[in-house]
Amino acid sequence: MKQHYDTFWARLEETKLESWQQALLPILDIALNPESNGNLHRWLTAMKAIKTYPSNVPYDINHSVLRASDAQALSPDERILLEETLRLFQPWRKGPFSIHGIHIDTEWHSDWKWDRVRPHLSPLAGKKVLDIGCGSGYHLWRMAGEGTELAVGVDPSLLSMSQFLVLKHFIGESVPAYFLPLTLEQLPTSTRGGAFDTVFSMGVLYHRRSPIDHIYDLKKHLVPGGELVLETLVIPDDYGQLLLPEDRYAQMRNVWFLPSVLELTHWLKRCGFENVRCVDENQTSIEEQRSTDWMQWNSLESFLDPEDHNKTIEGYPAPLRAVMVCNTPKSQ
Repeated sequence: MKQHYDTFWARLEETKLESWQQALLPILDIALNPESNGNLHRWLTAMKAIKTYPSNVPYDINHSVLRASDAQALSPDERILLEETLRLFQPWRKGPFSIHGIHIDTEWHSDWKWDRVRPHLSPLAGKKVLDIGCGSGYHLWRMAGEGTELAVGVDPSLLSMSQFLVLKHFIGESVPAYFLPLTLEQLPTSTRGGAFDTVFSMGVLYHRRSPIDHIYDLKKHLVPGGELVLETLVIPDDYGQLLLPEDRYAQMRNVWFLPSVLELTHWLKRCGFENVRCVDENQTSIEEQRSTDWMQWNSLESFLDPEDHNKTIEGYPAPLRAVMVCNTPKSQ
């Protein structure tokens, strides 16, 4: 896995991120220690099998299903073995993907979220972007497909990193997308004024015990005038100002603060962001998030009131997601 960073460090040379290599190397050594996760040996063994397949195959990262495929590369028997190997990385939650004609039907239609977010973004071509809580990297690849100079995903899940590296193997090193198996708080923040033109945090804020600190941490990485794209669970305006679940929310224990859009707007302004606007609100449907053959655990339908899908099983408003876009001041 460490070989993933060879070209990453090279891309950071002579940029504001050049100091990251020295700062991150010891942290990555700890994060990638095989003893840190009991499943890592299994995923590393599966990755060795993946690397026996041709890399740098034709790919498409600009459409709903991310594809890396060469119709002539594999025999039918090889394709069967490849699918068996890909299934060792289950559960696949964010996607969808297609590798050599094998369709990975993920739990989430992440393409639906991207279709809601993309029309409201400043152009990403030639920009440095940071994606916090990137999961398997689906949105990271879509960002890179917009022509970014650099796309960095951050997520502590080694399974997510393994899934990302599967795609990276087949797509190759020409696309400047990279994965750090860390948390936002572990990233160096010594660069004055930040180094990223756009920072994404999608599906993370409600997992934070201190959402204001999370917003400030995101802001540290933005250049003056940079753009924050924040997608999170909210509550309907008529429900109140803020929901702090008593115990679980949609069966999730790690859900803390769900503000109204009005309250979230206030948070972002209080943290020093400008031009704050909500560009989309969408109630998650059981078609967008569901169990599949590649993610066979319970999914959203099991977490909603069976008599009323507008409520969670605990009686709270069903998951409603807002996309907020705002900017840091041009002079900080």
